[in-house]
Amino acid sequence: MKISISYPPLKSSKGVACLGQNRQFQWFNAPTYIYPVIPAYAATLLKNNDYAVFWDEGIAEGLSFVAWKKRIILEAPDLIAIETKTPVIKMHWEIIASLKSLLPKTKIVLMGDHVTAFPEESMQNSLTDFVIASGDYDFMLLNLANHLKSGETLEGGFWFRNGEGKITNSGPADLSRHNLNDLPLIDRELTKWNLYAYKNGNFKYTPGAYMMSGRDCWWGRCTFCAWTILFPGKNFRTMSAKKALDEVESLIELGVKEIMEDSGSLPIGPWIEEFCNGMITRGYNKKITMSCNMRITGIRDPKIWQLMKKAGFRFILFGLESANQETLDRIDKNLKVEEIEPGLKMCKEAGLEPHITAMIGYPWETKEMAERTIKLAKKLFKKGYVDTLQGTIVIPYPGTPLHKYCLENNLLLTEDYAHYDQREMVMKAQISSQEAKDLVRELYKSFASPQFIWRKLISIRNPSDIKFIFMAGWKWLGKMIDFSKKKDC
Repeated sequence: MKISISYPPLKSSKGVACLGQNRQFQWFNAPTYIYPVIPAYAATLLKNNDYAVFWDEGIAEGLSFVAWKKRIILEAPDLIAIETKTPVIKMHWEIIASLKSLLPKTKIVLMGDHVTAFPEESMQNSLTDFVIASGDYDFMLLNLANHLKSGETLEGGFWFRNGEGKITNSGPADLSRHNLNDLPLIDRELTKWNLYAYKNGNFKYTPGAYMMSGRDCWWGRCTFCAWTILFPGKNFRTMSAKKALDEVESLIELGVKEIMEDSGSLPIGPWIEEFCNGMITRGYNKKITMSCNMRITGIRDPKIWQLMKKAGFRFILFGLESANQETLDRIDKNLKVEEIEPGLKMCKEAGLEPHITAMIGYPWETKEMAERTIKLAKKLFKKGYVDTLQGTIVIPYPGTPLHKYCLENNLLLTEDYAHYDQREMVMKAQISSQEAKDLVRELYKSFASPQFIWRKLISIRNPSDIKFIFMAGWKWLGKMIDFSKKKDC
């Protein structure tokens, strides 16, 4: 039985799709390819259970749709798994219709946060055979393959059509039945890791790679986050620190120079201490650089930041989101404005490189409130407490509490999913969509103080530093284009 894990090319004038392992879908003018960790575990699990696996990465390979379609027809898989997200769900429905006309015996399964929130919608609007309404695509795809091959009972979380053609399901998904320690080390060659090793703004040193020790964020309650649909914080799970260290070892052996540990928030407490001490005692801190996501208040002890630095950590991504307490409370960020600056300062003083994310366009925020976020970003850059920033327009992804809030308060400007790509406003707000774009561009300009530029120049130590600064500038130009004056919905 042959199984394809597929990312069909998606054509758009907006740029290249950033789809896999991306919590909030975007089109990029300057392409970024993120290694999809959970589908990669799925491919490895399937291979280890004697299934033929085809890793079908049409996006990162830069294939045209015609070339991709010819290839998938030649491969003729028995099962095709496609990861999808809100802005491209309709495109995937059309692709499935095309595939079904060419490969009528092939079964197709959709997975992702959108279909986990609305599984029945895709069953009704497409010819997909199955929907996985769960984030554990790896365990679930193995279960589905075994079901199709030998009749194994489907666990909860699947939607499908019964013998009479009626849409039904196997009951609710149960994440607790999946132990992350049971997963094999990812087969990076099978999953073509090199495709994702270079074109990624998070990597200062290449080739780079992704890993994911936890699913997904131990807070997991932010009302805008699409991955809380897949992995609510109450279900947060980790693999052991030892298993995570073994994954690092396997990447070092491949020649990887930097790892992005992409758990929604890196596990803290005893786990992080064991992991960091293991990096040091095994000597990995001298062979590879680590980066991760973290909450601003996740680590309050400067000794832990210092331990992370010693263990080889460099880049730390923080979700700041807003400088307004009303907003932080409304999105359930569990963060106080007065905690932001001290938290980032502590991280920076340990020798790490903090990165912040912020969003513009909350329905309740005035222009003055949005400008307050920009003002704080400028202050943080000027003081040297952050190194880089990502700004976007806030999107109420279907299935999230923020989307429910918009429905209840008649705040949606459009329900056309194609517009939910962080390029424009899809919520009624106190600012226009063009004002939101202009404010995001101002966010991206917030680093431009003489102090920040001077610090960057004197921090150059080797060719990798020069290359990273150049690539950051290229990405910055791409973002300025992304949020330029274009027609909205």
